[in-house]
Parts: sequence; structure tokens; C-alpha cells
Amino acid sequence: MAVVVVESPAKAKTINKYLGDGHTVLASYGHVRDLPPKDGSVDPDDDFEMKWEVASDSRKHVRAIADALKDDPELILATDPDREGEAISWHLTEALAKSRALKKDTPVKRVVFNAITKSAVTKAMENPRDVDMPLVRAYLARRALDYLVGFNLSPVLWRKLPGAKSAGRVQSVCLRLIVEREMEIEAFRPQEYWSVTAALATPRGQEFSARLVSLAGKRLDKFDIATSESAEIAVQAVSSRALSVHSVEAKPASRNPSAPFMTSTLQQEASRKFGMGAKQCMSTAQRLYEAGHITYMRTDGIDMAPEAVMAARDVIKDRYGDKYVPKSPRMYKNKAKNAQEAHECIRPTDMATSPDRLKISDNDQRKLYDLIWKRTIACQMEAAKLERTTIDIGSKDGQVGLRATGQVVLFDGFLKVYEEGRDDVVDDDDKRLPQMGQGDALEHATGGLAPQFEKLEQAAGAEGGAGLRSAPGGLLSADGAVFGQQHFTQPPPRYTEATLVKKMEELGIGRPSTYASIITTIQDRGYVTKDKNRLIAADKGRLVTVFLVNYFRRYLEYDFTADLESQLDDVSAGERDHKEVLARFWRDFSAAIAETADLRITEVLEKIDEVLAPHLYPPREDGSDPRVCPKCGAGRLNLKTARSGGAFIGCNNYPDCRYTRPLAGEDEGNAELAGDGKLLGHDNGDPISLRTGRFGPYVQRGEATKEAPKPPRASLPKGWDVASIDLEKALMLLSLPRPIGPHPEDGELIEAGIGRYGPYVKHGRVYANLPEVEEVFTIGMNRAVEVLAAKPARGRAAAAAPLRELGDHPDGGALHVMKGRYGPYVKWDKVNATLPKEMTPEEITLDQAIELVNAKASAGGKKKAAARKPAAKKPAATKAKTPKAPARKAAKG
Repeated sequence: MAVVVVESPAKAKTINKYLGDGHTVLASYGHVRDLPPKDGSVDPDDDFEMKWEVASDSRKHVRAIADALKDDPELILATDPDREGEAISWHLTEALAKSRALKKDTPVKRVVFNAITKSAVTKAMENPRDVDMPLVRAYLARRALDYLVGFNLSPVLWRKLPGAKSAGRVQSVCLRLIVEREMEIEAFRPQEYWSVTAALATPRGQEFSARLVSLAGKRLDKFDIATSESAEIAVQAVSSRALSVHSVEAKPASRNPSAPFMTSTLQQEASRKFGMGAKQCMSTAQRLYEAGHITYMRTDGIDMAPEAVMAARDVIKDRYGDKYVPKSPRMYKNKAKNAQEAHECIRPTDMATSPDRLKISDNDQRKLYDLIWKRTIACQMEAAKLERTTIDIGSKDGQVGLRATGQVVLFDGFLKVYEEGRDDVVDDDDKRLPQMGQGDALEHATGGLAPQFEKLEQAAGAEGGAGLRSAPGGLLSADGAVFGQQHFTQPPPRYTEATLVKKMEELGIGRPSTYASIITTIQDRGYVTKDKNRLIAADKGRLVTVFLVNYFRRYLEYDFTADLESQLDDVSAGERDHKEVLARFWRDFSAAIAETADLRITEVLEKIDEVLAPHLYPPREDGSDPRVCPKCGAGRLNLKTARSGGAFIGCNNYPDCRYTRPLAGEDEGNAELAGDGKLLGHDNGDPISLRTGRFGPYVQRGEATKEAPKPPRASLPKGWDVASIDLEKALMLLSLPRPIGPHPEDGELIEAGIGRYGPYVKHGRVYANLPEVEEVFTIGMNRAVEVLAAKPARGRAAAAAPLRELGDHPDGGALHVMKGRYGPYVKWDKVNATLPKEMTPEEITLDQAIELVNAKASAGGKKKAAARKPAAKKPAATKAKTPKAPARKAAKG
């Protein structure tokens, strides 16, 4: 008998099916030790000694493994086959040794498998090895670096840049990418250009379109037709000439399938096709892996096991026929040089299990498995066969040249199963052109392009020169066959999570196991927001990036970060000493930290103000100085910090002038709200104005004076358009809270208002939310009493209805499946047991539910007398706390 340890209960359950009764399979529930989040956990003065602690929620799991080893004195470590998995195995052996649960003569084996299948697990158990210490040292170096940067750089941020939350070795570099892209977009100036298209017809009357490529005998570049005047000349030149076919060229082409998935390409494609974030994608893939459906999902590798290749070819032959199977298997070579994460590609463990045969109820898992299966099958299919046709057309005098291109699929090959998504729409001219030959005369297809023009036409088109019709952005010949369209160059697009991962991969920043967590962290910190799947740099993120780029430039350089990743790869390969990497990094980094000691906050703000000036103070329409205060006209606008943290723009004439606004500036449409705002009217002699401040637009009664520095104000509710605010609406907002009347039971006043959590009704100390803001102004007594009555008693939530009633527990008491914040769970009296990911509320049986709650009760010492006995062993567990001296030795690797 042996104790087998894996990371998760789901993985343990799957493996247990394959190992049988001869093994006890337990879960470590992830990492069992970590560096305490305080100073001194990594000590550069003591050869980078690392002080580890068993996490409080991991102690019971380590204790369970230690208890199991008393009966089964053999330990098999079966954690994931990457750096993190190796680290978990190492931490576990260290923790067990320090608690004396692992004796010197206890056999300890490390097994790895890339897929949780019977054959893979059995083969791994037959070929155990020792813990890979070079891989562990790479983990230790990475963890130490992240700690040293986070715990030394973040306090500098807190002191010098109020409102900043944290900095990280890789997260700050990733944030820089997003901030720089935002600055590129703001600095971008669109350039106008025009294209000219003609609708033509063959002698057989078949219509097609061609674009103008040469004019007056000169080949046209993109910006050669730069104005509407030039476009008018070009449209007239095409429409006034007879055209014929000068040449027809048809070339065969082929298109090969994409390589199978690795982590980054899976995240990119899941984002393109399903809008999945990197974190959601990896969480879904983890569940598929643990259930034994796919291979390991954190990998830089694209090679496939030979047996998987042959299985895929068999599936292709059975499903689609011999013609879709290439003569020889397609082989894909890994591009990643780092051995630590270059495992096999991400693929189904059983090629014959098509998506329609997979028994999974979770929608995300079904979609992702479908994607992985199709990509894997497609990567072993025959290439698609295409024919690309180019037809050159011109006038007899050579003054006008046009070109038509088309492409047709002659054999679909892998496209029958799968086609990779694209980040940006590209016109590939995937159309079939009509049959024509050299010398064929072509007619103008009258009215052929009128529909395109009419989309631009906002009103009846004014007559242009030579009978042209014009509309904003377009010109149309009199016969409707030649169309000139205005275009403007576009700024670079904001990153999606998919394109950001792709960019990080190109630059060598981060690794498959870190992409998702990095992107999640910068969003959680409020440095980046997400809108329509695009990542947008928040003002807080800009401030942090500008600060770091100016005072810690080297550590935000892409090459430096990529080189450090490369050094860590060398450590994992056993080619470099991890302490040497740490020492070299710390020598320069600590000096950079020391240089900021004398920096004053005002100095930092002045520098950031200077760098971000184009963003903070955009040009004004009237050409006046954008730094002059729009309220007092005398003060200058500066970057300021708020007591509560964060920053805003304010007048340096404070307190005489109290003008403030957000960093992003006034919206163009709200420019009139700056300063004294827009006067909406008067009420009882007081001016009522609409203004904007650092927290957004608001209405105000009267003016600020020395006696009353804060006149009555009310923020605009979320969703209210500034343009819709008039005097009546302003007075409604300023009148809040609105009295509804005395409560019929106790006579105490009921009010309606808008608070930080939205619209509400209030009775005494009881607040109840309203679904819509508008209801604040219309709600009557009956409705208010009804809403208040539905509010549960303070501190106690209203009892939720169970999803399913399963029956009674043998010890008494009903078992229910409930809906919880973190997913469905089984409830038995005071015991709540979360359903495993692979188990749905509809599928769980009474026996399974009893097993879950009994396990939960035993772990927590609840309900059952038998479950309380382990609690008596607490003193022994306390005695087994990790000794500090051995931990230091272990950290040295």
C-alpha cells in the first residue's frame, strides 16, 4: 500500500479509479507552504534564505497525509508535470519531514503523467523518479524574485504615489504594454485616403467588382488619392472609359492547418471564439484535465505523442474518408527553448471521443473540449486546396488600371472541421470570379454600386461635378457603376486578453502557468478595466507605469524581463545557479530602491504631470492654454493627490478656487460643465447648475462661499445622460431623500433616496433596495411597505429554496442540494459540502451526497461523534510545526 498525493480532489477521484485498492489517493489542495506576506521572508543578507510557512488552511490536508503514512509507509508524489507541480511535491516532502511524518527510510517517489488516463497513470507508476531539483530551484528563484520586487517596490509606490496598490516583476511590465498602447491611440492622428471601385459586367452579363490600382499610367499607393477632389477625378476617369480584360492569372495554392494548441494559443482562440478570459479558459481546461478528458493544459509544446497522431488519423479516415488523411503524419516541433513547460500539446486523451459523445453538462467545458478536439483533428488533416485568380483590367489609352481578385476552395481539407479565428477582420477576397478571357470587353454595371453609396447618403446627394452624386464619405458616378469611398487610417486596436497573451509570448514575458494570473492581477488592482473584451488602461495604471518607467526603467524593459525569464529557464535545465541569478538581480535592484529614498511626493507628481501632460491637458477647441483653470482663469491646473488615495486635476489657486476634475478630463460633450458649469435655471432665487467634478457630473444649488463651502449637491445616477438633465430633474435630485409618509404600523417616516448602493426606501434603520432609480420619485406607500416587508431581518438572509431534495441522512435530517455563491452544495443540518466540479445538482445521488457530507463533517469535527476524535490530536499537530532551521537548508536546494 502507498499514499499517492495529487493537487485536487477531482484529480484524486479520477486517479483512484485506475489505481484501485492498493493505494490511498489524497489531495494536497494546491501549494501547502508559502512565504509569509511580511518583511524578511526572503533574506538577501543570508544567502537569500527563504522562510516558509504551512498555510493555515493547508495544515489539515498535510495532517491527513501524515496520518495516512502511519499505515502506508510509502509516498508517491503525483502532482502536475511542471515547475509548480514539482514545487508542490518538494514543499510536501519538506513539510512532512519537519513534522516527522516522513522518516529517513520512507520511500519517496515522484511520478509524472501528461494525461490522466489509465495507460498514462499506469506507465508513470512503473517509471518513478526523484524530485527534479533544478526545476525546484527555478521555482525558488522565481518566487524569491517576485517577493523581492513586490515587498520592496510596492512600499515605494505607497509612499511616493498615494493610491497605488502594488507592483510586480512581470505584472508591471504587462501593464506597461497596455498603457503604451493607450498612449499610442491618443497620439494617433488619422490620415485620409480614398479607394475607387467599379462594378463591371462580362460579355455574358455576369457582374463583379474591381478596384482602381493605377491612374494616369502611374501605380497608386494607399495615400495617392488623398482628397475628395482627387477621388472625383479618379471616379470620372474610370466611368468615362471603355474597359477590357488585359490578363487573367489563376494560381493553385494550399493552406495548411494550424499546429495543435499550447497554453497561449488556446487562451487566444477561446477569447476570439467565445470571449473567454484567460483565467476562465484555464479554469475550464483544468477541470477537463482533472476529469481525464484532455492532456495537461500548461505547456509551451506543440508536439504530439506518436500514438495520438495515429489515433487522430484513424478518426479522420473513419469520419471523413481517405482523401482527408495526408500520406504521412504531420509533425510539429516545439519552438519553446524552456524545458520546464514544454510538454506535449493540449489535446483530447481519447481522439475517438468526439464532442457529441462527451458526457459533460457544463457549457464552458463542452465548448472548450469541442475547440480542442477540432483543432487536434484538423492539425492531422490534408491541406485545403485553393485557386487564387487575379484579373487585370484597363482602358485602351492606359490611363486607368483596375484589378479584381478572387479565391475559391477546390478541396476543403482541414477546413471541413476547423478554421482558426482572427483578431482583426481581413478581406481575403474569398469569392469566385466569373469566367472571362484576355481581350474581353467589359461593360459598366449600371447601378451596381448604388447600394453601397446609399448607405453613406444621409440626405439627398448634392450634385457634384460631371454628374457625380456626393454624400459624406462617398462619391458615385452618374451611372451608379463607379464608387469612390473615403477612409481614414485607424489607431492600433486595444489589446484583448488574447492579443495581450500573444504579445507577451512574442516578447518572452511570463510563461504558460503565469499568463492568466498576471492579466487577472492588473484588473483586480484597478490598473486596467475591460470593455467589450478590450483592455483599457485606467488612470491609476497610467500613474503607476509612468512612475516606474521614470524611476525603475530597467526593470520595466521588455528585454530585461525576457532575459530574466531566460535565465530562469537555464536554472530549470541545471545550467545556471539560482543564487547567482538572485544575487545579480538584487545588487542593482536594491541600489535603485535606495535612490528613491529622498524622493518627495511633489517631485514625483511634477514628473508624472510632465510625462502625462498630453493626456491630462488635451488641446482646447479655442486654442487657449489647456493648463489655465477654466473656472478662475488665473490659476494653473496641476496633478494632485486625494487624502483617500488616488489623484485628480485641481487648480493651484486652492482654496480661493476649488475647481477639480478627473484625470481623464472633461468629456468633449461636457466641456461646458467645467468651472461654474451649465446654468439650468433658478429656484427660490438660487442658481441651479449642472457641473462635473472628479467623481463625475452632478447638480448643485447655489455657489460655494466661505460661510458655506459645500452647497447642496447631488450626483447624477448611473445611466442618466448629461444631455437629458434639465431644471425639473435637477430639483428632483436635490430634493432627495423624498418623504413618502408615515408607516401605517408605527407612524415613523418612510423615505426614498439614492445611496452608494443605489436606489432605496428607508424606514427607521431598515434600508431596502429598489430595482430602478426612477422608482425613487414615484413609489407610493403601499409599494414601499411591500418592499420593506420583503427585506429579511438584519443579519439573516431569507431562506433559499433547495434545488433538489435528496432524502434523509441515515443519522437523521434531510439532505438538500442548494445554490451557493461559489456553486451548488449539499446541505445537511449545519454541514455544507460543495459539489465537485464534475458533479451536477441534477446528477448527484443520495449515496453520493451522504458520502460528501460525512467527509465534510469528519474534516471539520462536526455533527458525528466519530468525526470529533481526530480533533483530540491537535496538540500533536502543533508540536509538528515547521522548524525554521531545516526550512532554511531546504530552501538552499
